[in-house]
Amino acid sequence: MSLHTAYSAPVARERLFAVYHRGGEQLSLSRLAVQLFEQQSITWPQLQHGVASLSTVRQRRVTCGEFEVMLQFNPGRIVSTAAKVDAKSIGERKCFLCVDHLPPEQQGVLVDDEFLVLCNPAPIFYQHFTVSHVRHTPQNLEANIDWLLYLAEQLSPHFTLFYNGPKCGASAPDHMHFQASPIGAIPVEQDAMFGKYLEEIGEQGGVRLSTMRNYGREAIVFESDDHRRLGDTLRRAISAMREVLKSTDEEPMMNVLCSFGEHRYRLILFPRSKHRPGVYFEEEEKKVLVSPAAVDIGGLVITPVEKDFLGLDGALMSEIFREVTIRPERTRRIVQMILRG
Repeated sequence: MSLHTAYSAPVARERLFAVYHRGGEQLSLSRLAVQLFEQQSITWPQLQHGVASLSTVRQRRVTCGEFEVMLQFNPGRIVSTAAKVDAKSIGERKCFLCVDHLPPEQQGVLVDDEFLVLCNPAPIFYQHFTVSHVRHTPQNLEANIDWLLYLAEQLSPHFTLFYNGPKCGASAPDHMHFQASPIGAIPVEQDAMFGKYLEEIGEQGGVRLSTMRNYGREAIVFESDDHRRLGDTLRRAISAMREVLKSTDEEPMMNVLCSFGEHRYRLILFPRSKHRPGVYFEEEEKKVLVSPAAVDIGGLVITPVEKDFLGLDGALMSEIFREVTIRPERTRRIVQMILRG
């Protein structure tokens, strides 16, 4: 695909499959992402290998009392699941999301000169994207809420945008990025639409708030047709989390999913208390290599080790969720503070 002749942006032309600007007469960002995937699947061997590996992925359903999760045995995700995210390790490696460090064959779609839509070469889904900032700036949702909502809208109707906090799932906490998955591919997206789990709490400023009951982990669901009001409400939620969870200096731990459809945004927020469960750090056979991020906490649990895929049961999965998420009374306090405005 040829680029506009007047193109000028902080990314080299050879890195770009296409350029997308809001309000322009062009294909939708959702469609451009699909075309990018189709092209990169042909021209980039690493992505070819990653996509081909999905044919060997196995899944099995696990019942955890009143809820279920899907386990995915995906050896290709070992790099992300086992990623070292301590300050020392990050400081000693090149940032793999910085444009200058991308593989030579990798291209992306530049969005408003700020974010680059890239195919993920170690996919969980057939079309799995990383949406990274063009500059090396730390992972921070609060400073990028407007981008979260804008990108979710532009990537509809095909994709859901999700965010992992710098201390609860982001394998590149030093570089601001989102990810995108096929819409509906993460189980909570469906679970958050129906009365079995969804419990409506109230409305504040044009934003409807709900929580998830009997779900094994705490979640707050926001719905609105107004991105400004939703953005303001999410900022209040982060402020409330910071107070309730005592996250005074850093972003409160959280995973977020956001989608747009039928002129409404749906945003699902999982407040977190911990990055990885105790069993992650056990020795030998007792070790379970599960590192919950947005996809996992959303009900699709990635297990890159076959032993864990075969051995995880409902009781252990429930305990992992309880360990890494907050208690219900804290969720109630957060919601009350949001509703007070």
